[in-house]
Amino acid sequence: MIEGSSQRRLTFHGGLFGAVLPALLFLAGVTTLALQGTPDERGFWPVLIAALGLSLLLARDRTQWSEAVVRSMSQEIVALMILAWLLSGVLSELLRASGLIQALVTAGSFLGLQGGGFVGLAFLICCLVSTATGTSFGTILVCGPLLYPAGGSLSADPHWLAGAILGGATFGDSISPISDTTIASAGTQGADIGGVVRSRLGYVLPPALLAFVACLLLGRGGEIGIQSSAMGSLRALPMLGAPAFTLWLLLRKKHLLEGLLSGIMVSLVISLGLGLLTPSDLLFLDHENFVARGLILKGLERGVGVSVFTLLLMGLVGTLTATGLQQSLVDVARRKARTPRATEVWIVVAVSIAVLLTTHSVVAMLAVGAFAREAGERFGLSAYRRANLLDVTVCTYPFLLPYFLPTILMASATASGEGFGMARLSPMDVGLFNVYSWGLLAMIGFAVGSGYLRGPVEEVPSR
Repeated sequence: MIEGSSQRRLTFHGGLFGAVLPALLFLAGVTTLALQGTPDERGFWPVLIAALGLSLLLARDRTQWSEAVVRSMSQEIVALMILAWLLSGVLSELLRASGLIQALVTAGSFLGLQGGGFVGLAFLICCLVSTATGTSFGTILVCGPLLYPAGGSLSADPHWLAGAILGGATFGDSISPISDTTIASAGTQGADIGGVVRSRLGYVLPPALLAFVACLLLGRGGEIGIQSSAMGSLRALPMLGAPAFTLWLLLRKKHLLEGLLSGIMVSLVISLGLGLLTPSDLLFLDHENFVARGLILKGLERGVGVSVFTLLLMGLVGTLTATGLQQSLVDVARRKARTPRATEVWIVVAVSIAVLLTTHSVVAMLAVGAFAREAGERFGLSAYRRANLLDVTVCTYPFLLPYFLPTILMASATASGEGFGMARLSPMDVGLFNVYSWGLLAMIGFAVGSGYLRGPVEEVPSR
């Protein structure tokens, strides 16, 4: 969690506008690059450096500003994400080099899974994985580098396939009882998790059905037919044991780091044992250029772009958090919430602004949770309703907008398809085709405007 409430508030020249201006510069830069089709997150580094530089110039106390940046960058969650990006790069590189993608293509052709059918299946697989594991990041890290390149020879449209993988990962984040957002939304509102999950089905199933149908109808890409160059032997299919073992560990609630490292070790045992890879493939010395090369290093390098982006972004977010902006937002919402419907509107507005500013769903809900519970109880809104408004809202923007980590991560995962006829996509592309999150956004607007699923006042057991 980003610290800030216990620290002296950071102030800027120009007041609130001065504090927000660097973030606006970042958003404008990222959006401009995304609209121009910039696919590599490395292209966002200069924009973040410029935003941090502007923020430093506007800060009244630059030492305090520097401490806020470093404090935000050094959070445990940031270290976990960077390790995840790096290790998942190694795992996906080992799976790719072993021939697993070609084996999946061959198996898919035998089963007749092509075009929209494959895209729809990819969405369902990611829904199941994310719901079972409770992690959207883990789902993208494991499923993205496998399913996306396989679509190249199964006539899948790259945009719809990437959107399906991201949407399926979002689904579990919004409904899984072990998702951090589900736990945070229930906990802040004093609701039991089982009841929250049951009551949330009415919010998430219609968008999920819409997304699945869209995948089936619109997911077909080019000419149907398996390219001979992409066909492979089924000999590499045992490599599926590596991601399967990772997912099994996550299902047992093991740490993501343990799961990824274990998956790498299993993939090494299988690939070397079956002769799919040799020790020299993993690491060798390029004497001519005086460097070390190999699959391990190549995989680690794949995670560098998103890792540096994460560090710089969290530094910028830390400057906003240190201003106490979230608390000011909650104070405004508390004054404006005067009727049940107005309370729901301000719960959605407050948590939306909080997640847009902090880029962190759980931090946003923790910041707004006390206000949502206090105002909601005052006007008879059940704890289930309040928890659902919070959770459904934060499962939209991070999976749609190009400066959030899920869209950046999914865009990075599309690099795995470049050798299989699949274009590398930008964060803007993958978010635009995430029909599930667009459906959630429409659902939250409909639910607040019409009173859908508001229900009567309920007595909800404590967690």
